[in-house]
Amino acid sequence: MSLTTIKGSYNLDPSHTRLGFVTRHAMVTKVRGSFDEFEGTASGDGANPESAQIDVTIQAASFDSRNDQRDAHVRGEDFLDVEKYPTLRFTSTKVEVVDDDTLNVTGDLTIKDVTKSITIPFDFEGEATDPFGNSRIGFEGRTKLSRKDFGLTWNAALETGGVLVSDDITLELEISAIKAA
Repeated sequence: MSLTTIKGSYNLDPSHTRLGFVTRHAMVTKVRGSFDEFEGTASGDGANPESAQIDVTIQAASFDSRNDQRDAHVRGEDFLDVEKYPTLRFTSTKVEVVDDDTLNVTGDLTIKDVTKSITIPFDFEGEATDPFGNSRIGFEGRTKLSRKDFGLTWNAALETGGVLVSDDITLELEISAIKAA
């Protein structure tokens, strides 16, 4: 299987997709989490993978780092301000084929009405028919971004030096998509 076999329109499968993140906390450890509510579509022509179009909308209030107090803080005005900005959005602007199993997807990521272009390298993990007859594809991607670029500037200085939350955020994306009927 290769990227050239993928044709048609696909919908993200939320129960088998993870839109995750990692950041440094207190300069000594990492915090991991995800956004649990989202929808997304992808379409393209396998003969021309560069023609792919991807659109993902994430519910900001679905931020989950497995700590209720931290999650409430991040959902609040200091960070995502989910009352004012309920969604995050990614829309592809360019897809570049690196080789048979790798794509670089460039697109506009919007957080808190700030839109920046980011590029995410994705590895094609394969294509299969699941036990329910669905044609399913999988991708994994990872990239870093600066949260300050999106207006997420809150922080606290530590007595030992450094800050409570790093500026760098690593996005970890594990995608499972089902071909639309």
